[in-house]
Amino acid sequence: MKKLLFSSFILVSVLFLSQQSKAQDYKTAVGLKFGGYENGISVKYFSTPDIALEGELGFRAHGVVITGLYEIHTEAFGVKELKFYYGAGAHIGAEGSGVYQTFDGGDQVYNQSHILLGVDGVLGLEYKIPQTPVAISLDLNPRVELATGPFFDIAPGLGLKYTF
Repeated sequence: MKKLLFSSFILVSVLFLSQQSKAQDYKTAVGLKFGGYENGISVKYFSTPDIALEGELGFRAHGVVITGLYEIHTEAFGVKELKFYYGAGAHIGAEGSGVYQTFDGGDQVYNQSHILLGVDGVLGLEYKIPQTPVAISLDLNPRVELATGPFFDIAPGLGLKYTF
């Protein structure tokens, strides 16, 4: 299932890469991000009409993770308010000892606290609701964890943002 979702996003990515970028409907957004591992606060800032920097402060069981992403946005399906975005970044965090359920349903046991450090990607769609300051996003977040791995992981994300 994960391979099918990932393959679908790659296919959609290739289709949108050829489309011309158009200006985003807002400059800055602050909101909530609900992910496969972390839930937290998100801030997105557009440095140009199609380039955004996004920072996330995510909280997980016994830990916290800070993620920074560089994102490229382009219009999707000919709908001005719907944007396809993709990008890359990194994360750093800390996690306490305990038993953690991995996204694939397995258990990972840590006997002591440890650092989280790795490389992140993002592929998603964002819809800015017309005539409101609200944007909703749905994305996939592949990552390579280096400090406790290395291992590859991918998780979905849902964002709800206030734009200004």
